[in-house]
Amino acid sequence: MSFDNPFPGGGTVAAAGRARFIAIGGIAAAHTAALGVMLWTEHGWLASLLFVLAWACLNFSFLLLLPRPGVAAALSLLLVTLLITLSHFKFTILWMVINFFDVLIVDSDTVSFLLSIFPDLKTILLIVAAVTIPLLIVLWRIDAFRVPRLVSLGGVVACSVAVTVLSLRFPEEPWEQFQGVNHVSTFVRSGVTTLHELSTKGWIDYDTATTDQLRSTVNAACHPAGKPPNIVMVLDEASFDISVAPGVKVPPNYKAHFQSLDGKTRSLVVEGSGGPTWYTEYNVLTGLSARSYGRLSYYVTRIAAGHVERGLPQALRRCGYKTITLYPAYGAFLNARRFQKTTGVEQFVDSAEMKAGDGVEPDRFYYNQALRMIENDRGDQPLFIFVYTLFNHFPWWNRLQPQLTPDWRDLGNHPEVDEYLRRQMLSARDYADFKTQLQTRFPNDRFLLLRFGDHQPGLSSKILEPGASDAVMTQRMLTYDPRYFTTYYAIDGVNYRPANLTSALGRLEAVYLPIVLQEAAGLPLDPTFAEQKKIMLRCNGLFFECANGNEARRFNRLLIDAGLIKGMVSR
Repeated sequence: MSFDNPFPGGGTVAAAGRARFIAIGGIAAAHTAALGVMLWTEHGWLASLLFVLAWACLNFSFLLLLPRPGVAAALSLLLVTLLITLSHFKFTILWMVINFFDVLIVDSDTVSFLLSIFPDLKTILLIVAAVTIPLLIVLWRIDAFRVPRLVSLGGVVACSVAVTVLSLRFPEEPWEQFQGVNHVSTFVRSGVTTLHELSTKGWIDYDTATTDQLRSTVNAACHPAGKPPNIVMVLDEASFDISVAPGVKVPPNYKAHFQSLDGKTRSLVVEGSGGPTWYTEYNVLTGLSARSYGRLSYYVTRIAAGHVERGLPQALRRCGYKTITLYPAYGAFLNARRFQKTTGVEQFVDSAEMKAGDGVEPDRFYYNQALRMIENDRGDQPLFIFVYTLFNHFPWWNRLQPQLTPDWRDLGNHPEVDEYLRRQMLSARDYADFKTQLQTRFPNDRFLLLRFGDHQPGLSSKILEPGASDAVMTQRMLTYDPRYFTTYYAIDGVNYRPANLTSALGRLEAVYLPIVLQEAAGLPLDPTFAEQKKIMLRCNGLFFECANGNEARRFNRLLIDAGLIKGMVSR
């Protein structure tokens, strides 16, 4: 590194010395500030090491363009500060820190959401620019040190290789983005993982070629015999039959909540355990597997938005339904609004529009929203309403709204298990009340209801195999052990008996729920669902697990050729 006198010609040796001292102080201050930011925001040796490497890589990158180390450090600190500020802001609203997809996929829905809840953002950015630019000019003038570009290039290469090796050796776990920490390291790791997946396998798994073809669904006729029933599909948050865990005590009549109107209990195989609702959301709305996206499945709804146009809502609209979603979070969460609009949801109502409180609302809040929607929109057009519940959401170490269950008595299980059961029983009570309200308020209308658990709760990993080591549990998750990926689905009716339940197998992957629902409503299947039913029958209710994923890859290819999956492959 060399030093240039910023006061050539008439500058004195003393002035040059002062400039050198100021420059060293400025550089040291920027790097010290970065160290403080790391200690404040990054937790764990891996996150801290990735932060240091990312910081060095950022500095060397700027030095390639502007070989002044003071300016490079200042610009790096500015970018890191901006990244962490935006990540903190995102986490307070959407419960997730920033990741590479926020840069790779910048969608209008997220931008408009950001501006709507932070209307002064443009003004603040202009003020920051007005302050920062003059400071950078001053720093440029006094920064007399120079770093050779060859040294900077070597630094970029070395740091990039180290970041890549560490990120691939220790890939991020999906739950890490919900912790509200490790903002820079999470962004870096998600970037490496994403670029590696895209370069090695692309967006989605599919057969490169197939001789089969689907008939077009554009003009597929739907002529049900008579007016079909209204449909209410309920996502029962984090719910499964916990009595399968050894030694767990459950309330009397606990299992009734998981039974269909024919008295049968049916199992649903989902693709996430412990938290990712959006995997099952993708399954039941598109009828497709999130696992087809590999490690990118974590971003499945963001990737599919605007690209996957096949799904249950689209099929129901062709049969005359008005399609509605009542969503318990902001519509910008994982691009949910745009994703569901793509699948055919006409009216997407998020938590802000429903005026949900800051805390977790009981299930009856969302059922009451559905009742109001039915009251306002009922008519000649049948309704499809997708209702999410939230009360059984993590965590369970706190007694959430105890006044709702004054008669509850713990059963002697672990406190978290008893709290989980308390919330489940309240959910069952609210659902029973909802059915009563449908019968009372709409005695001449018919309703088909389908409930399903979106995933098991996180506590299931502690109670299904007590004493299992972390290594054993990791293996269970990596191999999709069905004990941890099985919930339930139940079919019900008010003033209505399901027309056909032959597809409602005792054990079913979640991608087939659209077929079950349409046949129970007496609706003809369009060509895509008719083809998928053949897969369901020959694979005995499995989809991605059937034939080592070959059936899912073939079906994805059919949908790509039919123009229902767009922009994910190069033809």
